[in-house]
Amino acid sequence: MNPTPIRIAVTGAAGQVAYSLLFRLLSGEIFGTKQPIQLQLLEITPAMRALEGVILELEDCAFPLLHGIEATDNVMKAFKDVDWSLLIGSRPRGPGMQRADLIAINGPIFVEQGKAINAQAAEGVRILVVGNPCNTNCLVAAANAPDIPKERWFAMTRLDENRAKAQLANRSSRPVQEVSHLALWGNHSATQYPDFENARISGEAAITVIDDRNWLERDFQRITGERGASIIDARGLSSAASAANAIIDSLVSLTQTTVEDNWYSAAIYSDGNSYGITNGLFYSFPLRTDEAGAVSLVEGLRFSEYGWQRLKENENELLAERAAIQELLP
Repeated sequence: MNPTPIRIAVTGAAGQVAYSLLFRLLSGEIFGTKQPIQLQLLEITPAMRALEGVILELEDCAFPLLHGIEATDNVMKAFKDVDWSLLIGSRPRGPGMQRADLIAINGPIFVEQGKAINAQAAEGVRILVVGNPCNTNCLVAAANAPDIPKERWFAMTRLDENRAKAQLANRSSRPVQEVSHLALWGNHSATQYPDFENARISGEAAITVIDDRNWLERDFQRITGERGASIIDARGLSSAASAANAIIDSLVSLTQTTVEDNWYSAAIYSDGNSYGITNGLFYSFPLRTDEAGAVSLVEGLRFSEYGWQRLKENENELLAERAAIQELLP
């Protein structure tokens, strides 16, 4: 007997990130090569024609795991009985827009989606918010879905973690798979803190392998934090394939047992008891997944004064973002 299909909702399904993602979702690398998948794809009405073309391509791939596709511009239909909700669609930042403008524009979108997930999704639904500003969008959506436990909500910071690992690998002239224990703390913004103090390269402390504190505190932080802007400047378009790859990495990490004592990054709801971060923020921490599929925060990491300052900067930025959308929180 074939397993019951996993239902996955994807918003912004005709966009570039989703286009790079959907085909890999059906490859079996996340949920296994015997697990069928039902896709429920949400788009705004003007993009439905483009979504039809994406569906034609998905059908033409003849994926054995594709159980079915439903495309809709109705938010309630999109989240009906879903097991995973991947909230990718959001308004991108336009010329002259500040981060506060982006928060104000995208907030109402995630109010609607949070309410729809609360009303329609499967009992055990899990949600990964990708659309930016993802930490605060996740807060808005989760607040408008009061029946869904906060521990099932995640905002994606894995792209920043991957970018930081690549920079440490390049600087140390080591393969990227030799970089481990690198957490992305705080906000998915230029303020983010890729934690080189606890990272390892080939099993050694990164700060020992790369004996250049000035580069680590300045260039490494700047390159990682501004990587998205650098891609737009070079490519003329925002990150798509690398963002989709980070979604896959996030889903694998959240659903499969973490290898040995390593960890990965995602923003989770802070309960106020870890690293002094204020209760009620979606803040990126180092996480592990156990054999039962439970996700836990890695405790007990140590920081220099510089590191604690970076954690606090991210907390303060997220507090300011929360204040800006307070009217969207029930």
